[in-house]
Amino acid sequence: MIKLEDIKINEDWKNFLKDEFLKPYFAKIKENYIKELKQGKNIFPPANLVFNAFNLCPLNKIKVVLLGQDPYHQKHQAMGLSFSVPKDLSIPPSLRNIFKELKDDLNLDIAKSGDLSKWAKEGVLLLNSILTVEEARPLSHANFGWEIFSDAVIKKLSDEKEHLVFLLWGNFAKSKKNLINPKKHLVLLAAHPSPLARVGFLGCKHFSKANAYLIEHKKNPIDWDLSK
Repeated sequence: MIKLEDIKINEDWKNFLKDEFLKPYFAKIKENYIKELKQGKNIFPPANLVFNAFNLCPLNKIKVVLLGQDPYHQKHQAMGLSFSVPKDLSIPPSLRNIFKELKDDLNLDIAKSGDLSKWAKEGVLLLNSILTVEEARPLSHANFGWEIFSDAVIKKLSDEKEHLVFLLWGNFAKSKKNLINPKKHLVLLAAHPSPLARVGFLGCKHFSKANAYLIEHKKNPIDWDLSK
C-alpha cells in the first residue's frame, strides 16, 4: 500500500529546498496526492521513487539538468528520472533517439537498457517538471502544483550554483529558459527527441557541448556511456 511517508528526499536537497516544502502550494500537492490515493487510483512512479532524481544525484555533484515533462503513465515504466525506464523494459522511442544522438555525437555504443540511473549518479539531475501521474492519463497531475516546485528548483539552482548545463528539449522544456541565468550557466535548446518532432534533435551535439563546457570550467565531464 502506498504511504505518504514513503516519499522521501535526501537531506542535502531537503535543506536546499526547505522553503518550498513549507509553502502553501506544497501542502496542496500533498492534499491532491492523498485524495487520489484514497480514490484508489494508480499513481506513478511508486512513492519511494517520486524524488528519485534528487536522491540519486547529490546536490554537491550536480553538473547537468535534463528536464522532462511528466512521468511515463504505463505500469512499471516511471522511475522518477526524466526519460528513464527500468532496465528490463523496452526502450521508448524518445530515449532511442537520445541514444542515437549519443552514438553520433560521442561515438558511444547504444545501450541495451533504458535505465539512466548512472547519469544521475554522475551529476545529471533527471528532473520531470511534473513529478507524478495517474495511470494511463498523461499530464493528469499538471494541476497539482508540481510545476511551481520544479520551476523553483530550476531557479534556485540557477541562482545559487555556477556553471551548470541545462538541457531543454522540446517547446515545454524551452519555456523554462527564462528561469535560468545564461551568464552563469550553459543553456542548450533543441527539439524534443520524440520521433514525432521529426527534426531538430538529432545532430544537436548536446552531449559533447555539455562536456566541453564542464571541462572549460574545471569540472569533470559526464561519463555518458551506458553500454558498459
